[in-house]
Amino acid sequence: MSTEIKNEEREEKSLNFIQQIIEDDIKNNVYEGGRVHTRFPPEPNGYLHIGHAKAICLNFSLAQQYGGKCNLRFDDTNPVKEDTEYVDSIKEDIKWLGFQWEGDPHYTSDYFQQLYDWAVKLIKDGKAYVDDQTPEQIAEQKKSPTEDGIESPYRNRTVEENLDLFSRMKKGEFENGAKVLRAKIDMSSPNMHMRDPIMYRILHAEHHRTGNEWCIYPMYDYAHGESDYLEGITHSICTLEFEVHRPLYEWFIDNLTDTDYRPKQREMARLNLSYTVMSKRKLLELVEKNIVEGWDDPRMPTISGLRRRGYTPASIRKFADIIGVAKRNNVIDVSLLEHCVREDLNKTAKRVMAVLNPVKLIIDNYTDGETEYLSIDNNPEDENAGKREIPFSKELYIEREDFMEDAPKKFFRMTPGREVRLKAAYIVMCTGVVKDEDGNITEIHCTYDPKSKSGSGTEESKRKVKGTLHWVSAKDAIKAKVRIYDRLFSNEAPDGSKDIDFKEYLNPDSLQVLDNCYLEPSLAESKAEEGFQFTRLGYFAVDKSSSKEGLIFNRTVSLKDSWSKKKK
Repeated sequence: MSTEIKNEEREEKSLNFIQQIIEDDIKNNVYEGGRVHTRFPPEPNGYLHIGHAKAICLNFSLAQQYGGKCNLRFDDTNPVKEDTEYVDSIKEDIKWLGFQWEGDPHYTSDYFQQLYDWAVKLIKDGKAYVDDQTPEQIAEQKKSPTEDGIESPYRNRTVEENLDLFSRMKKGEFENGAKVLRAKIDMSSPNMHMRDPIMYRILHAEHHRTGNEWCIYPMYDYAHGESDYLEGITHSICTLEFEVHRPLYEWFIDNLTDTDYRPKQREMARLNLSYTVMSKRKLLELVEKNIVEGWDDPRMPTISGLRRRGYTPASIRKFADIIGVAKRNNVIDVSLLEHCVREDLNKTAKRVMAVLNPVKLIIDNYTDGETEYLSIDNNPEDENAGKREIPFSKELYIEREDFMEDAPKKFFRMTPGREVRLKAAYIVMCTGVVKDEDGNITEIHCTYDPKSKSGSGTEESKRKVKGTLHWVSAKDAIKAKVRIYDRLFSNEAPDGSKDIDFKEYLNPDSLQVLDNCYLEPSLAESKAEEGFQFTRLGYFAVDKSSSKEGLIFNRTVSLKDSWSKKKK
């Protein structure tokens, strides 16, 4: 594929700083043939979240834009926290978002032998040594950026002794934490990451791919850049916290390779979202303590949770495109993410009728036992969506909130003596109610105007009334359970304080379950994750746990768009 960028694309949207770096590299032929090769390198120690979605969209889109390649590489260097469940979920999430990695997935564990051999090379070159100190002692000796660190008492071991000890580490002769391998760089460097960083630690744990073949595992700072080098990566895009790691990334490559080719690490701001926790460690805590149903709980910011809630791949890709690529960290309002899915579903979701808090409406002058089928648009925003027919009968369900016995003047729904229209049907007027012994309304009675049928072309059908209600036919409706989700946290920055546990901000009203809901019969054939607009109520998706025994819907997002109002 050509590496040239179409003029119309350049004019449509200004380049972000990552794109500018790539274009400059192509212009200067930094990589032969102007090639672009990116990678997405997740740790398989949890499910991906919306922040990872931003990185996925960026890395894969850059490869597509510049006719390049994008690898999927699992940074699997910590067997204690990793699992094949996470590997499988990551693959599924990337494919669901609409991307495909180059060739087979890569794993850092593919390179364990090469990384070990390179570590031996550093030892032979006098640039690495085995240290017997504890992590706490090592951290204490590093001191602070304003004062020189203290050299380890083991720093000047002979090459022969270091080679012997490192070999014995590999053979499993030492316990966890007994020894580490450190790079010998500069204990007075103002960059703390250059003060003899740890390259290997001992971990006697079974690895999900290599089993018990290894008991020493490379650290991220060592393995990451070398893996990039081995895969021919050109642009290694990380988040801003890795900016201070870049000199170490380059030091390892400079001291271990003998070619002119160098992968280039560049950093961007990570995604921070209001009312959201983005730490995998904290998300795992919510799962392990059963605060949420699992990684794919629809309240979670995980990609699988968003998918289960009814978010679409297009909406997440659009969100990633809108927030763009920045050099400084900031917090994105979660309502922008909600706006993106609302905007996408408005174009694509079928409009259906559902009543979540039902009360029976009886049309006294409608024929007993008769069923009439009315035509209604599937989606007025899509001219190709067509129409469907829904049943209408004497007894209906409407929302209890749509009736008020003693209504104020500006209540434009159903109240005694005032006309309203039933959507796609007739104009009706309430004539009375039936109550139980506790005073609760059990039935609303009304009459209808037979000549006011929507779309019939009569003058009565064109008559304007101020209220329009949704409804379902009582004898034809199917029953369903509906989950109404709110934000998982009530605080805008739930992990913003070191003094307060983020769980203190959990929203007790983040989930409301409605068991007695009635839906139009067409929804009986709906499939898992299929999204709909429930007329006047919001966007909903079929939950994966739905079965023939009962439908379950999750509310994706309400109809109200707070982001659009903020922009105005």
